[in-house]
Amino acid sequence: MTVCRLCRVSGRVQGVFFRASTRQQARKFNLTGHAINLHDGNVEVLACGKSVDVDALVDWLWQGPAHASVTDVKCKETAAQPPNDFTIG
Repeated sequence: MTVCRLCRVSGRVQGVFFRASTRQQARKFNLTGHAINLHDGNVEVLACGKSVDVDALVDWLWQGPAHASVTDVKCKETAAQPPNDFTIG
């Protein structure tokens, strides 16, 4: 069963290749969705796929790439239509 989770990642998450690294991890877990920079300095991540794989990506979001400093990850289930790929914006 496919689930979609919408997450807001806070901390030092812009300018540190967070979105590209998230896409790389999402593709590793066969997930679709997106990673988008928000105007407030946070990153929004939509992750859709098998629940266990979405959980694995959410766990990774707490670390992020090497130069990130994540302070919070808030996620909620969403009824979004799963996209065909994982994109960054």
